[in-house]
Amino acid sequence: MGARSADTRPAHSGAAAFFDVDETLITVKSMFSFLRFHLARRGEPEETYERLTAPLHRDAAGDVPRREVNRRYYRLYAGESAAGLAEAGRAWFDEQLALGGLFIEEPLERLRRHRAEGDFVVLLSGSFSACLDPVAWHTGAHWAIGTRPVVRRGALTGEVVTPMIGAAKGRAAHAVAAVRGLDLAASTAYADHHSDLELLTAVGTPVVVGDDAALTEHAARAGWERLTPVPQRPGATLAG
Repeated sequence: MGARSADTRPAHSGAAAFFDVDETLITVKSMFSFLRFHLARRGEPEETYERLTAPLHRDAAGDVPRREVNRRYYRLYAGESAAGLAEAGRAWFDEQLALGGLFIEEPLERLRRHRAEGDFVVLLSGSFSACLDPVAWHTGAHWAIGTRPVVRRGALTGEVVTPMIGAAKGRAAHAVAAVRGLDLAASTAYADHHSDLELLTAVGTPVVVGDDAALTEHAARAGWERLTPVPQRPGATLAG
């Protein structure tokens, strides 16, 4: 599943807490923010980032499924060293943390509360381990499960196993529950986009973060809790 443990101590409550990451737990879209950082670190001009991401943003705004946009993003890393990307991810996270305003405070506080109560905390994201592992270590999440790029001889091929987008998050929640012996009916999930609906409906306590119109409408009908959106830091939208 591409999970990495940030803490090997077993959970005791028998429940899980699942968190989407981008714009649910952190204020930036990690994949795009990281790509901009990675390219700049290599000495590429800003125009390179704009050229590479413009088709992805255009596809995302059109009728291209999110999982396909996710696949296209990872093709940008074909031939890149997996170890080098992991190191760049740690540097990216340190920079983002130093800038301030990286985390959305209320979901972060909820995550800490779930850990304190013995819940098994899992991050689920279309992003990948270079971005997710530092977030997991910082927050104390037990596992981070993202889109897993295919790696051969230490380098990314540009392909992925399964985009952790949409229904895949719901399937991942069921898989985690089966592997860890957790009760989904006693579990909680946090997400900000209507594509996360299958994750939210997989648990007994769904929580909507932010103001996605389709998702908040569903939440209102279903009586789900909604956390008030927090404004992004300046420049967050441009980062992804």
